[in-house]
Amino acid sequence: MSVFVITIDGPSGSGKGTLAGKLARHYGYHFLDSGALYRLLGLAAYQADLLQEPLNLPALEHLAASLDIQFIVQDNQGTQILLNGQDVTDQIRTEEVGSMASKVAVIPSLREALFKRQRDFARAPGLVADGRDMGTVVFPDAPAKIYLTASAEARAGRRVKQLQDMGVDAKIDAILADLQTRDKRDMERTVAPLKPAHDALVIDSSVLTIDQVLKTLIDYIDSRYQTTVNSP
Repeated sequence: MSVFVITIDGPSGSGKGTLAGKLARHYGYHFLDSGALYRLLGLAAYQADLLQEPLNLPALEHLAASLDIQFIVQDNQGTQILLNGQDVTDQIRTEEVGSMASKVAVIPSLREALFKRQRDFARAPGLVADGRDMGTVVFPDAPAKIYLTASAEARAGRRVKQLQDMGVDAKIDAILADLQTRDKRDMERTVAPLKPAHDALVIDSSVLTIDQVLKTLIDYIDSRYQTTVNSP
């Protein structure tokens, strides 16, 4: 692979999105939030009036292959997501857009189109790809692969704190149950199940701070870069 790609996979709430953004800033690399792509396609299809039954598959396939998407990593402000030049960062996280995404996510030809679209994000000087199958399916030849995990209890606690900081009343029991259900579904699905790549660095962040994990990742990536550059 001519472009240096860093993949970060792991379950929901493991902190991979935050760390992927920090790594993209640190190295000055492009960033891919693969989990947002189906939501972006669903929203774009809705805006183009392509979600009406019967679905116009050729038009949807063309749309999926030509989406104008930008992930802009901002200092200490998360990632801004642009669709056709418009900021949709908050919009794509709504339940409404989630429903749109579910309509397109079950269509094999659209999944294939988005697979190719994800590969297109690998551009110089490099890419940090965040998701659930980046190292196993989308970029299996990536020189630096990371699988970030944490106990369900630790991840639920982080999510509760995040929601409470936003002024939302959150119950840890409900969030924990939801995470455990999602983990089971992701790990047991027949297509691209959630699992570490055989050559990934696996880190359990349950009792580690973001800064501790970040330092470990940077040391690992730097070593993999040197190995890749110096290999014949």
